[in-house]
Amino acid sequence: MNSLNILRIGFRPEFLDFERGIRVGNLEPQERITRLLKSALEERFGGSFVTDRWGRGVYWQWICFLARENREAKPLSSKINFGCAKFFIMMDRDEGLFKCGMQVERGFLKPPRQYRQCRLKRDWDWHRLTKGLTPNGRLTKELKRLIVKEGFGLQIGNWSDPWVLPPSGNRRGKFPALPTLRRAMNRAPGGEWAGFQLYYSMSPEEVRSSSGPELVESMLAVFEEVTPAMNCCMQTPLRLE
Repeated sequence: MNSLNILRIGFRPEFLDFERGIRVGNLEPQERITRLLKSALEERFGGSFVTDRWGRGVYWQWICFLARENREAKPLSSKINFGCAKFFIMMDRDEGLFKCGMQVERGFLKPPRQYRQCRLKRDWDWHRLTKGLTPNGRLTKELKRLIVKEGFGLQIGNWSDPWVLPPSGNRRGKFPALPTLRRAMNRAPGGEWAGFQLYYSMSPEEVRSSSGPELVESMLAVFEEVTPAMNCCMQTPLRLE
């Protein structure tokens, strides 16, 4: 990623609050992580990105950034964000970790009546993710690199009871067998929301010991690392400027 101008970054470590979430409200533009990351991604890839989030008010729990071009290319799902692979950041308050990486959603196979628009459709990026998990495929090689060499973690399945491969940190991780990954992707009940997250995590101590600009640069570096894997899942891959 192209480095941001440090003088323009007002983001601070305390904006990643492990009790309340990611602070986005009551801030100046140069302090907002949404604005900083969206601007950097659009400069890097030369296209428009859409920001989405889970949360309300001043603190959000999960924020994502998805390429508008990839969404608009979908014949059935060009108006919704669920079908698109995306970059994400989140505060996992249960685990006490800040997570950053890529996400692909399966949505519902049998959606509740009020969420019919969230049913998995044939143009969602989820299908490219599942088809890409082959022994010698590029996606598998990228996942193996990130998990074994870079210490990334995986979370697959429904949010209430996911299959989790914890990040190995500074240790060499172990790449799971492909049948294990496929079973994890297929075991989520059809009536529950499910998805796939590949992420790098930071502890409260790691966050507090970093400066704001360092944290922003770290998030962008993680996005850089997962881009080849995410491109394997996207209908319209990201192009480098």
